[in-house]
Amino acid sequence: MAQHYNRGFIVAITLIATLGGLLFGYDTAVISGAEQSLQKYITADYNSFIHGVTVSSALIGCVIGGLLSGRIAAAFGRKRSLQLAALLLMVSAFLSAYPELIFFEVGESGLALLIMFNIYRIIGGIGVGLASAVSPMFISEMAPSGIRGRLVSWNQFAIIFGMLVVYFVNYAITFGQSDIWIDDMGWRYMFASEAMPALVFFVLLFMVPETPRHLTLNDEEDKALTVLNRIYRSPSHAKKILANIKSTKDGQSEQKTPLFTFGKKVIIIGIMISFFQQFIGINVALYYAPRIFADLGAGANASMVQTVVMGLVNVIFTLVAIMYVDKFGRKPLLIIGSTGMAVGMLGVSTLAGFGIIGISTLVFIVIYTASFMMSWGPIAWVLLSEIFPNRVRSSAMAIAVAVQWLANFTITSFYPFMMEISGAMTYGFYALMCVLSGLFVWKFVPETKGKTLEELEELWVKR
Repeated sequence: MAQHYNRGFIVAITLIATLGGLLFGYDTAVISGAEQSLQKYITADYNSFIHGVTVSSALIGCVIGGLLSGRIAAAFGRKRSLQLAALLLMVSAFLSAYPELIFFEVGESGLALLIMFNIYRIIGGIGVGLASAVSPMFISEMAPSGIRGRLVSWNQFAIIFGMLVVYFVNYAITFGQSDIWIDDMGWRYMFASEAMPALVFFVLLFMVPETPRHLTLNDEEDKALTVLNRIYRSPSHAKKILANIKSTKDGQSEQKTPLFTFGKKVIIIGIMISFFQQFIGINVALYYAPRIFADLGAGANASMVQTVVMGLVNVIFTLVAIMYVDKFGRKPLLIIGSTGMAVGMLGVSTLAGFGIIGISTLVFIVIYTASFMMSWGPIAWVLLSEIFPNRVRSSAMAIAVAVQWLANFTITSFYPFMMEISGAMTYGFYALMCVLSGLFVWKFVPETKGKTLEELEELWVKR
C-alpha cells in the first residue's frame, strides 16, 4: 500500500526540527571541556560551590526557558519560537566565549565578570529550555499518526548526537595544544563553536512551515490546509485532518484556553512522566560516568573507556526505540525499560553494598543505560508531545518541561551528597524509582500508538 504522506517533506522538516535537540545536547555538554579552564580564569577566587553554580548555571536558564515556552509557542508559533531559541544560543555562544566583550577588558577578573558570564550561560539555557519543549511539539504536530513516535524519538537521538559532537569538537580544539593556550583561548573556542550549528538551525527554519495545529487554533485555516496538503498526498485526507483539528478548537484560542480545561489528570500525568524520567537517575549516569567508574575502582584511562562504551550503548539503543516505538507502542517499551533499569541499578547497588568491583559493575550499568535509551529517554518526549490536547499543549508542555529541568538539577546536585552517605543506598534509591516508574505507566499512562492527536484528546474529554 502506498504511503499516504509525503515522506521526503516529513523527513526534511523533522531533521531541521531535531537540530533543536542537537543544540540541547551541545549546549549542556560543551561545559565539560571548558570546566577546568573556567576554574582558573572565571572562578579562581571563589570556592567550589560558586564554581559548581557557574558550571551548572545554564540549567537555571533551562527552567526559565521551559516555563516561558508555553506562552511563546502559543503567541508566536512553534517555528518562530525555535528561531528565537537559535538566536539566544548564538548570543550565548559568543558572549560566553568572550564575557569581557561589552563591559570589561580581556584579562580582567572579578565578581562583575563572574556574574556576567553566568548571565550569558543562563541566556543559552533559556534557548535550550525553549527548544527542549518546542522541538518535540513541532514534530508531533507535523507528523502523521502512524510514524509520530518514530519521528519525535529522533529528537532524543539528536540530543545524544549533539553531546557526542561537542566531545569531538572540544577534543579537536585542544589536540596538540598546551595547557596554557587551552586556559587562555581554547575554552573560548569551545563556547564559540556552538554559534555555527545555532546559525544553521536559524537559517534552515525559514524553510519549514508553521504547524497546522497552531495555524488552525489561530484562525489561519487556509494556511493550515496548505501545510496539510504538503504533508499528505490525498487532498481529501488533508481536509479530513483539518476538520478533526477544527473540531477540537471549540471557539477558543490557544492563548486563552485555561490549563485545566481537560481536567487535572492529564497535566499531573505529564508532570509525573517528566519527574520519573529524571529521578530514575539517568543524568547522574551521564554527567558523572567517569567519576562513577573511578569510584568503583577503575583507573582514569579505564573509566574513560567505559564512558565511551556507555556512549555507544546510548546511540544503539536509542535507535532501537526509534525502530519499535510505533510497532510495540509506548507503554510496553516504557514498562520493559523500567524493569531493565531496576535490574541494572539493583545490581549496582548490591555490588556496591558488598564492595564488589569489576566487569560485573559495568555490565549492570550498561543494562541500566540501554534500558533507559530504548524507553524513557526518547519515549517520555514522545508522550509529552502527544498526550496534551491541542488547546493546552503549549502551556502544559511548558510546565512538564520546567519540572523536568528542576528534577534534573535536583537529582544531579544531590548525587555527591548521597554517595557520601552510602553508594548502595544511592543506587538502591534509583532502583526504587525505576520500579515506581513502571507501576505508574502501567496504572495511569494511556497507550497513544497510532492515534491522531485529536483522537487522543477524546481520552480526556470523556473523563
